[in-house]
Amino acid sequence: MIRREGARMTLSGPVTLANVARVLEEGRQQLLDGVDTVDLGEVTEMDSALLAMLLAWLREAKARQRSLAFANVPKSLQTISRLYGVDVFLPASH
Repeated sequence: MIRREGARMTLSGPVTLANVARVLEEGRQQLLDGVDTVDLGEVTEMDSALLAMLLAWLREAKARQRSLAFANVPKSLQTISRLYGVDVFLPASH
């Protein structure tokens, strides 16, 4: 589900309400260990739980005065974040 390469973490597979709690915790550990980019290009299924998780990670990074960016954000996630009016909070990386 989570693969780490240096300061970049790649999420793969589904991230939905069914598994988001586990992914949230696993990702938190990676963030504490210095991750600054989350690659979403391999996410195969998602719902609004993914958006909530990313916002939670952003809050934690900000609380620790660290930057966090997202790469390869799926179009469906971009649409949901615009609908909720939080797209400006999702910093993009390449």
